[in-house]
Amino acid sequence: MPGTTVGSRFRAAHAFGGPWPALVKACFAQLNPLPPGATLGFVYVTDALAGDLANILAFLRERTRIVDWVGSVGLGICSPGRETYECPGLAVMVAALPIDAFRVFNPVGGPHQDFGPEMRSWITRRRPAVGIVHADPRCTELDNTVATLSERSSTFLIGGITSARRFPLQIAGRTVEGGISGVLLAQDIVISAGLSQGCSRIGEIHSITEAHDNVVVAIDHRPALDVLRDEIGELLSRDLRRVPGLIFAGFPITGFDTDGFLVRNLLAIDAERKQLTVRRAVTPGDRILFCRRDPQNAAADLKRMLEEVKQRSGSAPQGALYFSCVMRGANLFGPESEELSLVRTVLGDIPLVGFFANGEISNNQVHEYTGALALFL
Repeated sequence: MPGTTVGSRFRAAHAFGGPWPALVKACFAQLNPLPPGATLGFVYVTDALAGDLANILAFLRERTRIVDWVGSVGLGICSPGRETYECPGLAVMVAALPIDAFRVFNPVGGPHQDFGPEMRSWITRRRPAVGIVHADPRCTELDNTVATLSERSSTFLIGGITSARRFPLQIAGRTVEGGISGVLLAQDIVISAGLSQGCSRIGEIHSITEAHDNVVVAIDHRPALDVLRDEIGELLSRDLRRVPGLIFAGFPITGFDTDGFLVRNLLAIDAERKQLTVRRAVTPGDRILFCRRDPQNAAADLKRMLEEVKQRSGSAPQGALYFSCVMRGANLFGPESEELSLVRTVLGDIPLVGFFANGEISNNQVHEYTGALALFL
């Protein structure tokens, strides 16, 4: 079942619910005629097609004559107004960009690995401003690798961590895995970026006063669990088994306002010792807050982000990439593609592709429970 959207420099297509040859042929038919001078392609497939990704890529390259492709496997994929899960699905977008205005790069496997000399030379010459990236969930030191990659390329990174049951594959000219791969875009490719939180803050920002590894022992010189109980209220405190998946730890991002924070899971609550285990290394002096997964506030924040990005852009958007958490979409907004419907309502029926990720990348940080947008102008 196909769908298509058209822009002047971008064209997107999607298809789902059939064998890969039928889906890729349907997408190719929708992409024609290609934008004049199409040079770069984005492709996202549901994990039902992960084993066929190399064949899909070969077909697209042969039929479109576009050499450079980037993309990822996802447990769900995004297209205008529609989310596709639990069936074979394919979303493709092609872009007509100057050939010297972008460079696809192979996976960078850790914070100590650097780009090759040719890539470093291009970065010095073209001074990229934005990178569209995809990361392997098995990548060690992922947070540090993202931060280092952003610093070395001097780019604002936007993307997501591959989500798949079996094959967490990326595309960087070919099918790859491991590390972080993607495409860097020169500064004359204008992109407006936005990030929407899926969790809303409760209570105040506190200071961790005792901690080791990823265990928070004391907050504001009080037992950590006592502070959490105060903020979640008496009703929820009576049954702490309800807290995981509903309440999360948040860590404010330096340089952002009070709404800029990283969400991390509460892995364990030690009621006897009154300690909290979080999915992040913590040290005394770190700031911490607590937040709640909330569909209504998440929808309001998504609408706010989309409207702000659109207003800030100052011109009609040509295309978009959207990366959302696997715990958003149908798991947060509802089963009828409500999240992508809201995106289309605000941005219009522009070419758009993306996927539901194991974590979202925005600037130099790895986020969770967020939606990250790259809007081409």
